[in-house]
Amino acid sequence: MASSSSSMEAVPPWLELPREITAAILQRLGPIEILTTAEKVCTAWRSVCRDPSMWRCIDMRYADDLWDRPYSLEKMCRHAVDRSQGQLIEINIESFGDDDLLLYISQRSGRLRQLQLVFPYNISDEGVIEAVKNFPQLEELHLYYTNIDAKAIEAIGHSCPLLKSFKLNKHWYRRQYVVCDLEARVIAENMPELRHLQLFGNKLTNEGLKAIIDGCPHLESLDLRQCFNVHFGGDIGRLCLQRIKDLRRPHDPTDDYRFDGKIYDYETSDDDYIAGMSDIDMVSDYDDYMEFSGGSISSLERDDDDEVFLD
Repeated sequence: MASSSSSMEAVPPWLELPREITAAILQRLGPIEILTTAEKVCTAWRSVCRDPSMWRCIDMRYADDLWDRPYSLEKMCRHAVDRSQGQLIEINIESFGDDDLLLYISQRSGRLRQLQLVFPYNISDEGVIEAVKNFPQLEELHLYYTNIDAKAIEAIGHSCPLLKSFKLNKHWYRRQYVVCDLEARVIAENMPELRHLQLFGNKLTNEGLKAIIDGCPHLESLDLRQCFNVHFGGDIGRLCLQRIKDLRRPHDPTDDYRFDGKIYDYETSDDDYIAGMSDIDMVSDYDDYMEFSGGSISSLERDDDDEVFLD
């Protein structure tokens, strides 16, 4: 009987792991899994999950269907930023967010070095301009399928003098005779310390490319895939080969590009989706009940922080 009682009270093996190993394991889950599941397993894991060092890097990718998400990604992101207590150095936000969220992050993350925004439909030029004022240490800014214009790019260059890596990636549309070197010229004039530049699907021409080569003398890698207005013959081709160690040309394969490398027709219905409305605008507003997801929270698990997700 004593043996049976002792067996029932045995400490689970994962509780015997050193705290730093437990933290390393839990960090592999990502913030969504930590906040909705892992930290509710036991008090030891909850203690680890609340350590600010766990929140230096926040990857807010949501792999499931955004239409069916049962909680607010915006509230969850704010809470993750709060837990970092100013130690945040890297954050990735995909398919949600607005100007208020970006400003919230910037006001609490003055040490941020890496920022990635993917399909940030509700983030405007004004939102970016205001937020980057608080990112003086930013070294990497990766923007996928945004609507920001040259004015915002100029502000990024002025506010982030340490910027080393910049990505401004778009879809290429089959529109004849559409060329635009404005973004290329603004990059050339305001981001002289760049080492890595990716302009996937941009409308720049050889003139814009020449401006970048001249204005960014430290450039080591340049990705111009699907920039079909650029032609690498003659002097510009030789100059790029001389100056750029890692050069991706307009017709190079896109197999290693994480996002959609499809070339879109101008008239397709997909254009309406890509250019404006996001899934997040259409999700019903029942997402915040019972913290992030359905179900009850025991008295052991609940504390004041749990209330921030409830309306």
